[in-house]
Amino acid sequence: MLLSMTGFGKATGTYQSKKVSIEIRSLNSKTLDLNVRIASAYRELEPEIRKMISEQMDRGKVDVSIQIDSTGDTKNFTVNKDLARAYYADLKAVNELIGETTEDYMSLILRMPDIYINEREEIKAEEKEWIISLAAEACVNMNEFRRQEGQALEHEFSARIEDIRRLLLEVPKYENERIETVKSRIRKGLEELENTKHDDNRLEQEMIFYLEKLDVSEEKMRLMNHLDYYLETMSLPLSGKKLGFISQEIGREINTLGSKSNHAEMQKLVVDMKDNLEKIKEQILNTL
Repeated sequence: MLLSMTGFGKATGTYQSKKVSIEIRSLNSKTLDLNVRIASAYRELEPEIRKMISEQMDRGKVDVSIQIDSTGDTKNFTVNKDLARAYYADLKAVNELIGETTEDYMSLILRMPDIYINEREEIKAEEKEWIISLAAEACVNMNEFRRQEGQALEHEFSARIEDIRRLLLEVPKYENERIETVKSRIRKGLEELENTKHDDNRLEQEMIFYLEKLDVSEEKMRLMNHLDYYLETMSLPLSGKKLGFISQEIGREINTLGSKSNHAEMQKLVVDMKDNLEKIKEQILNTL
């Protein structure tokens, strides 16, 4: 089954007083380009989260955002009481020294350096497991999104491959007409040359040689095989790169068919084949 490289997954949950939101977005890329923006409280979990997401995502430009939306009644900072007493004693001494009468020391103390202490709590093992499981849930949602998009890609690829097959099956009805047209053109050219003698046997041999160069039997057979192989490969996991290679081979056979066609209606068929193939190539870039 095909998977799209673009996708979005989100998971939210509440642990004690913390409400956490995890979002994963993905765009197409030749390799895995993982960018993680994580709340400082969970910074130590980044390596583990990166490893888990890397195992879930094969390719793509993946942006991960982990935010603490609400912390409830928790507080991250407290006043350094010992330092506050020291500031108070120094400010009061200076105040008395210069003879000022103000006693509004508190507003001054709260603006002094290092008066606040960061009280970041150590993350417990239970909370770590909860965050990792929440990230895994976001990955599951992302992959479900990719799967749904992949189904749409699969339907489009199948329709366009079958359209190329339908056009290919229309080629034979113009082949005999094309050969007769080429023969007539050669004979007419010879007849227009005055006082020219030619060996009919030699002419026939040269004409056969020329027409053999215009034969497209092998191209039709190889193109049909490539179309079958493309449909078979779509059922394999993570087949985007391989489908890209097959589409290149399909393009080569279509181009050769066009260069040998020598017939207006056949060339129209080739143009329509190329149009379908270009649409496939555009979407292959977005396929895992």
